Amino acid sequence: MARSGNSENSINLTSGAILPGILAMAIPLAASSILQLVFNAADLAVVGNFGKEHSLAAVGSTTALVNLTITLFLGLSIGANALVSRYFGAGDDSQISRGVHSSMLMSVLSGAFLTVVGIFMARPALIWMQSPPETLELATLYLRVYFCGAIPLMVYNFGCSILRAKGDTKRPMYYLAFAGVLNVFLNLLFVIVFDLDVAGVALATSLSQCVSAALVTRRLMREEDAFRLELSKLRLDGRIALEILKIGVPAGFQGIVFALSNVVIQSSVNGFGPTVMAASAASQQIEGFVWLTMNSFSLCVLTFTSQNLGARQYGRIDRVTITALLCCSVIGAALGNLAYYFGSTLLGCFDQDPEVIEAGLTRVYWVCCFYFTCGLMDCIVGSIRGMGYNITPTVVSLLGACGLRIIWIATIFQVPRFHTEDVLFMSYPVSWVVTFLTHCVCYYFMRRRLHADEIKYSRTVNCAHEA
Repeated sequence: MARSGNSENSINLTSGAILPGILAMAIPLAASSILQLVFNAADLAVVGNFGKEHSLAAVGSTTALVNLTITLFLGLSIGANALVSRYFGAGDDSQISRGVHSSMLMSVLSGAFLTVVGIFMARPALIWMQSPPETLELATLYLRVYFCGAIPLMVYNFGCSILRAKGDTKRPMYYLAFAGVLNVFLNLLFVIVFDLDVAGVALATSLSQCVSAALVTRRLMREEDAFRLELSKLRLDGRIALEILKIGVPAGFQGIVFALSNVVIQSSVNGFGPTVMAASAASQQIEGFVWLTMNSFSLCVLTFTSQNLGARQYGRIDRVTITALLCCSVIGAALGNLAYYFGSTLLGCFDQDPEVIEAGLTRVYWVCCFYFTCGLMDCIVGSIRGMGYNITPTVVSLLGACGLRIIWIATIFQVPRFHTEDVLFMSYPVSWVVTFLTHCVCYYFMRRRLHADEIKYSRTVNCAHEA
Protein backbone atom coordinates (compact mmCIF):
# COMPACT_ATOMS: atom_id res chain seq x y z
CA MET A 1 0.00 0.00 0.00
CA ALA A 2 1.30 3.45 -0.86
CA ARG A 3 2.56 5.43 2.09
CA SER A 4 0.26 8.29 3.02
CA GLY A 5 1.30 11.81 3.76
CA ASN A 6 4.46 12.19 1.69
CA SER A 7 4.32 15.98 1.51
CA GLU A 8 6.58 18.82 2.50
CA ASN A 9 4.77 19.00 5.85
CA SER A 10 5.38 15.33 6.67
CA ILE A 11 8.41 13.77 8.36
CA ASN A 12 8.87 10.02 8.00
CA LEU A 13 11.71 8.78 10.21
CA THR A 14 11.58 5.13 9.20
CA SER A 15 14.60 5.85 6.99
CA GLY A 16 17.29 8.48 6.56
CA ALA A 17 19.23 10.61 9.05
CA ILE A 18 17.69 10.74 12.52
CA LEU A 19 19.00 13.99 14.05
CA PRO A 20 17.79 16.28 11.23
CA GLY A 21 14.36 14.63 11.33
CA ILE A 22 14.05 15.02 15.10
CA LEU A 23 15.14 18.66 14.97
CA ALA A 24 12.81 19.39 12.04
CA MET A 25 9.89 18.20 14.14
CA ALA A 26 11.07 19.34 17.58
CA ILE A 27 11.90 22.96 16.72
CA PRO A 28 8.39 23.94 15.51
CA LEU A 29 6.90 21.86 18.32
CA ALA A 30 9.06 23.62 20.92
CA ALA A 31 8.25 26.98 19.34
CA SER A 32 4.53 26.17 19.59
CA SER A 33 4.92 25.20 23.24
CA ILE A 34 6.90 28.35 24.03
CA LEU A 35 4.32 30.49 22.25
CA GLN A 36 1.59 28.83 24.30
CA LEU A 37 3.47 29.56 27.48
CA VAL A 38 4.14 33.16 26.43
CA PHE A 39 0.43 33.64 25.97
CA ASN A 40 -0.31 31.95 29.31
CA ALA A 41 2.32 34.15 30.92
CA ALA A 42 0.61 37.15 29.34
CA ASP A 43 -2.56 36.11 31.16
CA LEU A 44 -0.75 36.23 34.49
CA ALA A 45 1.15 39.41 33.62
CA VAL A 46 -2.04 41.25 32.68
CA VAL A 47 -4.02 40.10 35.70
CA GLY A 48 -1.02 40.65 37.99
CA ASN A 49 -0.46 44.23 36.85
CA PHE A 50 -4.01 45.36 36.09
CA GLY A 51 -6.23 43.03 38.16
CA LYS A 52 -7.30 43.07 41.77
CA GLU A 53 -5.01 42.55 44.76
CA HIS A 54 -5.17 38.74 44.89
CA SER A 55 -5.98 38.02 41.25
CA LEU A 56 -2.49 36.76 40.35
CA ALA A 57 -2.44 34.34 43.28
CA ALA A 58 -5.98 33.18 42.43
CA VAL A 59 -5.24 32.42 38.76
CA GLY A 60 -1.86 30.87 39.55
CA SER A 61 -3.32 28.60 42.20
CA THR A 62 -5.62 26.98 39.60
CA THR A 63 -2.78 25.67 37.42
CA ALA A 64 -2.33 22.36 39.20
CA LEU A 65 -6.10 21.78 39.35
CA VAL A 66 -6.57 22.54 35.64
CA ASN A 67 -3.77 20.13 34.79
CA LEU A 68 -5.29 17.47 37.02
CA THR A 69 -8.66 17.82 35.31
CA ILE A 70 -7.65 17.86 31.64
CA THR A 71 -4.66 15.53 31.78
CA LEU A 72 -6.59 12.28 31.34
CA PHE A 73 -8.16 13.50 28.11
CA LEU A 74 -4.91 14.95 26.83
CA GLY A 75 -3.56 11.44 27.45
CA LEU A 76 -6.14 10.19 24.95
CA SER A 77 -4.70 12.58 22.38
CA ILE A 78 -1.31 10.95 23.03
CA GLY A 79 -2.96 7.61 22.33
CA ALA A 80 -4.35 8.97 19.06
CA ASN A 81 -0.91 10.23 18.07
CA ALA A 82 0.83 6.93 18.83
CA LEU A 83 -1.78 4.84 17.01
CA VAL A 84 -2.00 7.01 13.88
CA SER A 85 1.82 7.26 13.80
CA ARG A 86 1.99 3.46 13.80
CA TYR A 87 -0.47 3.27 10.88
CA PHE A 88 1.50 5.97 9.06
CA GLY A 89 4.73 4.00 9.47
CA ALA A 90 2.98 0.90 8.13
CA GLY A 91 1.47 2.87 5.21
CA ASP A 92 -2.07 1.75 6.09
CA ASP A 93 -4.29 4.52 4.69
CA SER A 94 -7.56 2.85 5.65
CA GLN A 95 -6.59 2.62 9.32
CA ILE A 96 -5.23 6.17 9.29
CA SER A 97 -8.62 7.47 8.14
CA ARG A 98 -10.49 5.50 10.78
CA GLY A 99 -8.07 6.73 13.42
CA VAL A 100 -8.52 10.37 12.39
CA HIS A 101 -12.33 10.28 12.52
CA SER A 102 -12.54 8.29 15.74
CA SER A 103 -10.04 10.62 17.42
CA MET A 104 -11.82 13.82 16.46
CA LEU A 105 -15.18 12.55 17.70
CA MET A 106 -13.53 11.51 20.96
CA SER A 107 -12.17 15.05 21.31
CA VAL A 108 -15.66 16.55 21.21
CA LEU A 109 -17.05 14.04 23.71
CA SER A 110 -14.08 14.59 26.03
CA GLY A 111 -14.47 18.36 25.90
CA ALA A 112 -18.19 18.18 26.69
CA PHE A 113 -17.52 16.01 29.74
CA LEU A 114 -14.78 18.38 30.93
CA THR A 115 -17.08 21.38 30.61
CA VAL A 116 -19.67 19.85 32.93
CA VAL A 117 -17.14 18.59 35.47
CA GLY A 118 -15.13 21.82 35.47
CA ILE A 119 -18.10 24.10 36.05
CA PHE A 120 -19.69 22.10 38.86
CA MET A 121 -16.56 20.88 40.65
CA ALA A 122 -14.48 24.08 40.61
CA ARG A 123 -15.39 25.42 44.05
CA PRO A 124 -15.39 22.09 45.96
CA ALA A 125 -11.99 21.21 44.48
CA LEU A 126 -10.51 24.58 45.46
CA ILE A 127 -11.81 24.20 49.00
CA TRP A 128 -10.22 20.74 49.13
CA MET A 129 -6.94 22.37 48.04
CA GLN A 130 -7.19 24.74 51.00
CA SER A 131 -7.39 27.87 48.87
CA PRO A 132 -7.32 30.94 51.15
CA PRO A 133 -10.61 32.86 51.52
CA GLU A 134 -9.15 35.91 49.77
CA THR A 135 -8.52 33.92 46.56
CA LEU A 136 -11.32 31.32 46.63
CA GLU A 137 -14.08 33.26 44.85
CA LEU A 138 -11.75 34.69 42.20
CA ALA A 139 -10.24 31.26 41.48
CA THR A 140 -13.70 29.66 41.26
CA LEU A 141 -14.89 32.27 38.74
CA TYR A 142 -11.76 31.84 36.64
CA LEU A 143 -12.12 28.05 36.47
CA ARG A 144 -15.81 28.11 35.54
CA VAL A 145 -15.26 30.49 32.64
CA TYR A 146 -12.11 28.64 31.55
CA PHE A 147 -13.87 25.27 31.31
CA CYS A 148 -16.52 26.73 29.04
CA GLY A 149 -13.80 26.45 26.37
CA ALA A 150 -13.02 22.77 27.05
CA ILE A 151 -14.46 21.45 23.77
CA PRO A 152 -12.29 23.65 21.50
CA LEU A 153 -9.31 22.93 23.77
CA MET A 154 -9.72 19.19 23.19
CA VAL A 155 -10.43 19.56 19.46
CA TYR A 156 -7.24 21.56 18.99
CA ASN A 157 -5.08 19.13 20.96
CA PHE A 158 -6.45 16.02 19.24
CA GLY A 159 -6.15 17.70 15.85
CA CYS A 160 -2.53 18.64 16.53
CA SER A 161 -1.79 15.07 17.66
CA ILE A 162 -3.11 13.75 14.36
CA LEU A 163 -1.00 16.15 12.30
CA ARG A 164 2.00 15.38 14.49
CA ALA A 165 1.60 11.68 13.66
CA LYS A 166 3.09 12.40 10.25
CA GLY A 167 5.60 14.90 11.58
CA ASP A 168 3.63 18.05 10.80
CA THR A 169 4.33 20.54 13.57
CA LYS A 170 4.69 23.72 11.51
CA ARG A 171 1.07 24.41 10.68
CA PRO A 172 -0.22 23.89 14.26
CA MET A 173 2.46 26.40 15.30
CA TYR A 174 1.06 28.99 12.89
CA TYR A 175 -2.48 28.45 14.17
CA LEU A 176 -1.38 28.73 17.76
CA ALA A 177 0.55 31.93 17.05
CA PHE A 178 -2.50 33.57 15.50
CA ALA A 179 -4.81 32.48 18.31
CA GLY A 180 -2.26 33.50 20.92
CA VAL A 181 -1.90 37.04 19.61
CA LEU A 182 -5.69 37.27 19.70
CA ASN A 183 -5.61 36.00 23.29
CA VAL A 184 -3.21 38.74 24.39
CA PHE A 185 -5.32 41.41 22.69
CA LEU A 186 -8.49 40.11 24.33
CA ASN A 187 -6.72 39.94 27.73
CA LEU A 188 -5.89 43.63 27.55
CA LEU A 189 -9.35 44.50 26.27
CA PHE A 190 -11.32 42.53 28.87
CA VAL A 191 -9.13 43.31 31.89
CA ILE A 192 -8.04 46.92 31.29
CA VAL A 193 -10.96 48.31 29.29
CA PHE A 194 -13.91 46.28 30.59
CA ASP A 195 -12.47 45.59 34.07
CA LEU A 196 -13.47 41.90 33.98
CA ASP A 197 -10.40 40.85 36.00
CA VAL A 198 -9.96 37.03 36.23
CA ALA A 199 -13.16 36.38 34.27
CA GLY A 200 -11.77 38.46 31.42
CA VAL A 201 -8.54 36.44 31.33
CA ALA A 202 -10.45 33.16 31.27
CA LEU A 203 -12.87 34.43 28.60
CA ALA A 204 -9.98 35.56 26.41
CA THR A 205 -8.42 32.10 26.71
CA SER A 206 -11.67 30.31 25.81
CA LEU A 207 -12.32 32.49 22.77
CA SER A 208 -8.77 32.09 21.44
CA GLN A 209 -9.09 28.32 21.88
CA CYS A 210 -12.18 28.41 19.67
CA VAL A 211 -10.11 30.07 16.96
CA SER A 212 -7.21 27.58 17.17
CA ALA A 213 -9.66 24.65 17.14
CA ALA A 214 -11.40 26.03 14.04
CA LEU A 215 -8.07 26.47 12.24
CA VAL A 216 -6.76 22.96 12.92
CA THR A 217 -10.14 21.43 11.99
CA ARG A 218 -10.16 23.39 8.73
CA ARG A 219 -6.64 22.11 8.00
CA LEU A 220 -7.64 18.49 8.51
CA MET A 221 -10.68 18.93 6.28
CA ARG A 222 -8.38 20.16 3.50
CA GLU A 223 -5.79 17.39 3.72
CA GLU A 224 -5.32 15.51 0.45
CA ASP A 225 -4.39 12.11 1.86
CA ALA A 226 -5.69 9.63 4.41
CA PHE A 227 -5.48 12.32 7.10
CA ARG A 228 -8.41 14.19 5.52
CA LEU A 229 -11.30 14.83 7.95
CA GLU A 230 -14.82 14.45 6.56
CA LEU A 231 -17.65 15.32 8.92
CA SER A 232 -19.91 12.67 7.37
CA LYS A 233 -17.40 9.99 8.45
CA LEU A 234 -17.24 11.04 12.09
CA ARG A 235 -17.93 7.89 14.05
CA LEU A 236 -16.26 5.79 16.70
CA ASP A 237 -14.54 2.71 15.33
CA GLY A 238 -14.78 0.33 18.29
CA ARG A 239 -11.42 -1.37 17.76
CA ILE A 240 -9.53 1.85 17.13
CA ALA A 241 -11.22 3.61 20.06
CA LEU A 242 -10.17 0.70 22.27
CA GLU A 243 -6.56 0.95 21.05
CA ILE A 244 -6.55 4.69 21.74
CA LEU A 245 -7.89 4.03 25.22
CA LYS A 246 -5.28 1.30 25.84
CA ILE A 247 -2.51 3.78 25.05
CA GLY A 248 -4.12 7.01 26.21
CA VAL A 249 -5.70 6.02 29.51
CA PRO A 250 -2.42 4.86 31.11
CA ALA A 251 -0.70 7.98 29.73
CA GLY A 252 -3.51 10.16 31.02
CA PHE A 253 -3.59 8.38 34.36
CA GLN A 254 0.15 8.94 34.68
CA GLY A 255 -0.43 12.62 33.99
CA ILE A 256 -3.23 12.67 36.55
CA VAL A 257 -0.96 11.17 39.18
CA PHE A 258 1.70 13.76 38.38
CA ALA A 259 -0.90 16.52 38.53
CA LEU A 260 -2.26 15.10 41.81
CA SER A 261 1.19 15.19 43.36
CA ASN A 262 1.49 18.77 42.12
CA VAL A 263 -1.88 19.55 43.73
CA VAL A 264 -0.47 18.19 46.99
CA ILE A 265 2.57 20.43 46.58
CA GLN A 266 0.33 23.38 45.69
CA SER A 267 -1.63 22.74 48.89
CA SER A 268 1.65 22.91 50.81
CA VAL A 269 2.56 26.11 48.96
CA ASN A 270 -0.83 27.58 49.92
CA GLY A 271 0.11 27.00 53.55
CA PHE A 272 2.93 29.56 53.21
CA GLY A 273 0.46 32.34 52.31
CA PRO A 274 -0.34 34.61 49.31
CA THR A 275 3.26 35.84 48.84
CA VAL A 276 4.67 32.36 48.25
CA MET A 277 1.57 31.45 46.23
CA ALA A 278 2.18 34.37 43.88
CA ALA A 279 5.90 33.53 43.71
CA SER A 280 5.18 29.91 42.88
CA ALA A 281 2.66 30.92 40.19
CA ALA A 282 5.20 33.23 38.55
CA SER A 283 8.06 30.73 38.73
CA GLN A 284 5.88 28.01 37.18
CA GLN A 285 5.60 30.16 34.08
CA ILE A 286 9.41 30.35 33.84
CA GLU A 287 9.75 26.62 34.44
CA GLY A 288 7.25 25.98 31.69
CA PHE A 289 9.57 27.44 29.04
CA VAL A 290 12.22 24.87 29.95
CA TRP A 291 9.88 21.89 30.33
CA LEU A 292 7.91 22.47 27.15
CA THR A 293 11.11 22.79 25.11
CA MET A 294 12.35 19.47 26.49
CA ASN A 295 8.93 17.90 26.14
CA SER A 296 9.02 18.49 22.39
CA PHE A 297 11.70 15.79 22.19
CA SER A 298 9.54 13.45 24.26
CA LEU A 299 6.69 13.90 21.76
CA CYS A 300 9.15 13.39 18.89
CA VAL A 301 10.46 10.12 20.27
CA LEU A 302 6.89 8.89 20.83
CA THR A 303 5.92 9.68 17.24
CA PHE A 304 9.05 8.35 15.57
CA THR A 305 9.26 5.23 17.72
CA SER A 306 5.64 4.49 16.79
CA GLN A 307 6.42 5.05 13.11
CA ASN A 308 9.34 2.63 13.23
CA LEU A 309 7.30 0.09 15.17
CA GLY A 310 4.67 0.18 12.43
CA ALA A 311 7.34 -0.14 9.74
CA ARG A 312 9.13 -2.91 11.72
CA GLN A 313 12.34 -0.87 11.67
CA TYR A 314 13.18 -1.96 15.22
CA GLY A 315 16.89 -1.22 14.94
CA ARG A 316 16.21 2.50 14.54
CA ILE A 317 14.28 2.76 17.81
CA ASP A 318 17.46 2.83 19.93
CA ARG A 319 19.01 5.47 17.70
CA VAL A 320 15.90 7.65 17.87
CA THR A 321 15.77 7.32 21.67
CA ILE A 322 19.45 8.05 22.29
CA THR A 323 19.43 11.04 19.94
CA ALA A 324 16.38 12.50 21.65
CA LEU A 325 17.89 11.95 25.12
CA LEU A 326 21.09 13.74 24.18
CA CYS A 327 19.23 16.68 22.65
CA CYS A 328 16.93 16.92 25.65
CA SER A 329 19.69 16.83 28.27
CA VAL A 330 21.83 19.49 26.58
CA ILE A 331 18.97 21.88 25.93
CA GLY A 332 17.34 21.28 29.31
CA ALA A 333 20.54 21.93 31.26
CA ALA A 334 21.33 25.07 29.28
CA LEU A 335 17.87 26.61 29.52
CA GLY A 336 17.38 25.62 33.16
CA ASN A 337 20.54 27.31 34.35
CA LEU A 338 19.86 30.40 32.22
CA ALA A 339 16.41 30.63 33.81
CA TYR A 340 17.97 30.70 37.27
CA TYR A 341 20.69 33.16 36.26
CA PHE A 342 18.10 35.65 34.98
CA GLY A 343 15.53 34.59 37.57
CA SER A 344 15.13 37.93 39.33
CA THR A 345 14.48 39.77 36.08
CA LEU A 346 12.07 37.14 34.80
CA LEU A 347 10.10 36.96 38.04
CA GLY A 348 9.90 40.75 38.07
CA CYS A 349 7.86 40.58 34.86
CA PHE A 350 5.03 39.06 36.88
CA ASP A 351 5.37 40.79 40.23
CA GLN A 352 7.68 43.58 41.40
CA ASP A 353 7.36 42.72 45.09
CA PRO A 354 10.89 41.87 46.39
CA GLU A 355 9.49 39.21 48.72
CA VAL A 356 7.71 37.51 45.83
CA ILE A 357 10.90 37.55 43.74
CA GLU A 358 13.00 36.13 46.58
CA ALA A 359 10.51 33.33 47.23
CA GLY A 360 10.25 32.62 43.52
CA LEU A 361 14.01 32.18 43.16
CA THR A 362 13.92 29.34 45.66
CA ARG A 363 11.56 27.33 43.45
CA VAL A 364 13.37 28.31 40.23
CA TYR A 365 16.63 26.96 41.63
CA TRP A 366 15.34 23.56 42.72
CA VAL A 367 13.23 23.03 39.62
CA CYS A 368 15.00 24.69 36.68
CA CYS A 369 18.62 23.87 37.50
CA PHE A 370 17.76 20.16 37.68
CA TYR A 371 15.00 20.14 35.08
CA PHE A 372 17.02 18.25 32.48
CA THR A 373 16.51 15.09 34.57
CA CYS A 374 12.75 15.53 34.14
CA GLY A 375 13.29 15.83 30.38
CA LEU A 376 15.28 12.60 30.33
CA MET A 377 12.51 10.88 32.25
CA ASP A 378 9.85 12.08 29.80
CA CYS A 379 11.89 11.06 26.75
CA ILE A 380 12.43 7.50 27.91
CA VAL A 381 8.71 7.23 28.71
CA GLY A 382 7.88 8.43 25.18
CA SER A 383 10.06 5.71 23.70
CA ILE A 384 8.53 3.01 25.91
CA ARG A 385 5.02 4.06 24.94
CA GLY A 386 6.02 4.21 21.29
CA MET A 387 7.10 0.56 21.51
CA GLY A 388 3.59 -0.33 22.64
CA TYR A 389 4.17 -0.68 26.41
CA ASN A 390 1.65 1.46 28.25
CA ILE A 391 1.09 0.11 31.76
CA THR A 392 4.70 -0.17 32.92
CA PRO A 393 5.69 3.52 32.57
CA THR A 394 2.48 4.49 34.38
CA VAL A 395 3.23 2.18 37.31
CA VAL A 396 6.86 3.28 37.51
CA SER A 397 5.87 6.96 37.46
CA LEU A 398 3.17 6.31 40.05
CA LEU A 399 5.63 4.73 42.45
CA GLY A 400 8.64 6.87 41.55
CA ALA A 401 7.97 10.46 40.63
CA CYS A 402 4.58 10.74 42.30
CA GLY A 403 4.58 8.31 45.21
CA LEU A 404 8.03 9.37 46.34
CA ARG A 405 7.03 13.02 46.11
CA ILE A 406 3.94 12.53 48.24
CA ILE A 407 5.86 10.44 50.79
CA TRP A 408 8.50 13.17 50.94
CA ILE A 409 5.85 15.77 51.79
CA ALA A 410 4.12 13.50 54.31
CA THR A 411 7.32 12.63 56.16
CA ILE A 412 10.47 14.74 55.69
CA PHE A 413 8.60 17.97 54.97
CA GLN A 414 6.52 17.57 58.14
CA VAL A 415 9.61 17.67 60.38
CA PRO A 416 9.63 21.23 61.82
CA ARG A 417 13.26 21.98 60.89
CA PHE A 418 12.60 20.76 57.31
CA HIS A 419 9.24 22.50 56.89
CA THR A 420 10.70 25.02 54.44
CA GLU A 421 10.25 26.02 50.81
CA ASP A 422 13.67 24.56 49.94
CA VAL A 423 12.81 21.11 51.26
CA LEU A 424 9.37 21.22 49.63
CA PHE A 425 10.72 21.97 46.13
CA MET A 426 13.67 19.61 46.57
CA SER A 427 11.15 16.78 46.18
CA TYR A 428 11.02 17.47 42.43
CA PRO A 429 14.62 16.65 41.36
CA VAL A 430 14.87 13.72 43.78
CA SER A 431 11.78 12.08 42.28
CA TRP A 432 12.89 12.75 38.67
CA VAL A 433 16.28 11.08 39.08
CA VAL A 434 14.90 7.98 40.81
CA THR A 435 12.14 7.55 38.23
CA PHE A 436 14.41 8.06 35.21
CA LEU A 437 16.86 5.40 36.37
CA THR A 438 14.00 2.95 36.94
CA HIS A 439 12.60 3.66 33.46
CA CYS A 440 16.04 2.96 31.95
CA VAL A 441 16.01 -0.53 33.46
CA CYS A 442 12.51 -1.14 32.08
CA TYR A 443 13.56 0.11 28.64
CA TYR A 444 16.46 -2.35 28.54
CA PHE A 445 14.24 -5.38 29.12
CA MET A 446 11.50 -4.16 26.78
CA ARG A 447 13.97 -3.52 24.00
CA ARG A 448 15.34 -7.06 24.44
CA ARG A 449 11.83 -8.44 24.06
CA LEU A 450 11.30 -6.39 20.91
CA HIS A 451 14.61 -7.67 19.57
CA ALA A 452 13.41 -11.24 20.07
CA ASP A 453 10.22 -10.39 18.16
CA GLU A 454 12.35 -8.94 15.37
CA ILE A 455 14.35 -12.17 15.04
CA LYS A 456 11.16 -14.24 15.04
CA TYR A 457 9.60 -12.04 12.34
CA SER A 458 12.75 -12.20 10.18
CA ARG A 459 12.76 -16.00 10.37
CA THR A 460 9.08 -16.11 9.38
CA VAL A 461 9.68 -13.85 6.38
CA ASN A 462 12.73 -15.90 5.29
CA CYS A 463 10.77 -19.14 5.52
CA ALA A 464 7.98 -17.64 3.43
CA HIS A 465 10.48 -16.57 0.76
CA GLU A 466 12.11 -20.00 0.67
CA ALA A 467 8.70 -21.65 0.28
